[in-house]
Amino acid sequence: MTDAETTPRTGKRVLLANPRGYCAGVDRAVQTVEEALKLYGAPIYVRKQIVHNKHVVRTLEAQGAIFVEENEEVPEGATVIFSAHGVAPEVYEQAKQRSLRAIDATCPLVTKVHHEARRFAAQDYDILLIGHEGHEEVIGTAGEAPAHIQLVDGPDGVDKVTVRDPEKVVWLSQTTLSVDETLETVARLKKRLPLLQSPPSDDICYATSNRQHVVKEIAPECDVVIVVGSRNSSNSVRLVEVALDAGARAGHLVDFAHEIEDAWLTGARTVGVTSGASVPDELVQQVLAYLAERGFGDVEEITTADERLTFSLPQELKRDMKAAAAARG
Repeated sequence: MTDAETTPRTGKRVLLANPRGYCAGVDRAVQTVEEALKLYGAPIYVRKQIVHNKHVVRTLEAQGAIFVEENEEVPEGATVIFSAHGVAPEVYEQAKQRSLRAIDATCPLVTKVHHEARRFAAQDYDILLIGHEGHEEVIGTAGEAPAHIQLVDGPDGVDKVTVRDPEKVVWLSQTTLSVDETLETVARLKKRLPLLQSPPSDDICYATSNRQHVVKEIAPECDVVIVVGSRNSSNSVRLVEVALDAGARAGHLVDFAHEIEDAWLTGARTVGVTSGASVPDELVQQVLAYLAERGFGDVEEITTADERLTFSLPQELKRDMKAAAAARG
């Protein structure tokens, strides 16, 4: 072993997680609002936050988007966009009754879970939906088959489960959960229900899994991990939990660089940085600049996956964009 290898590193450094930030579903949802504003003009109404990120919502508001909680707040005949988290069928029905032009920006990976819920309900299965009570995605999925779906909110929710037929039960999950916690919940469910079926493919989305995986890689070396994301973003909150579980000495969630407290960095040599799937990378760059000003200028990017997936815009929007282009041309 050389002297260089035995000498401990004294420099402060940042381990920057990759993949981080925007996933394909978020990119598509944000682009849907931007293109709708260009095509139809402001205002465009958006039911709930298009994605769970303060900065994104503020930016779109400045461009003319109006965020509402329910369809009743949208003027009759106006355009409404449904958020990336998905909605229950009754929300489409309400939009139709108000003659709203509805554009569905639900992430296709969430739509897949909705299809699974409908299919298993049609076959009269009991469906155990693993997810967080009150989360918009869970409300939307449960609304596809309310008579068949019961929520299991983490491993502690397993004991409350009751099913009609232990041979006809399947689990599905919210797409933004902790992979490890979900596996623990499923393992506990299978102890009680040995014939529990799994979904045809993993419900936790590729981006959630990838972001958690790279955080697990860097966390053991980090004195503190800073996750850029909003508190109502399930996948961002999970990243802090995953970092701590994987060995980071501390973990914090911030929307913006100015929210970082210098006390978090006292005595730290290695800071991990990542961001949730609804976070634009400019916010991460601001965090890196903040850290550089405090001596953490050595940035090493740790890459564990190459994400190339993209989703096309909603059909109804693409159709209108094509018609507008033809009218111009």
